[in-house]
Amino acid sequence: MGKWFTKGRIALLVIFGVLIADQLIKVAVKTNMYWHQSENVFKWLYDKLGIDATPPTWFYIYFTENNGMAFGLEIIDKLFLTTFRIVAVCAIGWFLYKFVKKGMKTGFIVCISMILAGALGNIIDCVFYGVLFNESTYSQIATFLPEGGGYAPWLYGRVVDMFYFPIIDTHWPEWMPFVAGERFIFFSPIFNFADASISCGIIALLLFYGRYLNKSYQEIK
Repeated sequence: MGKWFTKGRIALLVIFGVLIADQLIKVAVKTNMYWHQSENVFKWLYDKLGIDATPPTWFYIYFTENNGMAFGLEIIDKLFLTTFRIVAVCAIGWFLYKFVKKGMKTGFIVCISMILAGALGNIIDCVFYGVLFNESTYSQIATFLPEGGGYAPWLYGRVVDMFYFPIIDTHWPEWMPFVAGERFIFFSPIFNFADASISCGIIALLLFYGRYLNKSYQEIK
């Protein structure tokens, strides 16, 4: 068993595992929810389990789409962003291949694989979703391979986001300068499984392999 789980195969398992989970979640949300529809996950669980209690309100499935980067940011052109993502994924894939060939630490390879898989997951949305699904609106749930065609050409698809954690939802006190009385939400970004994979991979990489990064780069030069 130990011989089967080589570092290359572990990397592939991580990549395909993240990709499959990410796409299953996105397709399920895209084809079952209206745009900007939200569902309290704890309320759904309480209803399923027959629990008669007030559910927490800090975890929602909130369906939205964005043209931009992780967590819904939109700061650069869509086509440029998609092209940049493809180039970045190719570069990360090349580095991962080199790291595996050089026999780098397994945890380090897993972190790089998570980042690569997350980036690939969002690229799939950008490249294919525009032609595979029709428009999601407040009154229309998207369908797969609609007769009238998709909502956008190749490379112009939108990334599906759904995880929303408004852990703190309150208002600034009236005495607070500039933002008095305004609503404050932490954590407000809406993200997907691919975003989470990228973020966890980067955080773990910096926490556990920060000193190893430069050494790893030097070894594959």
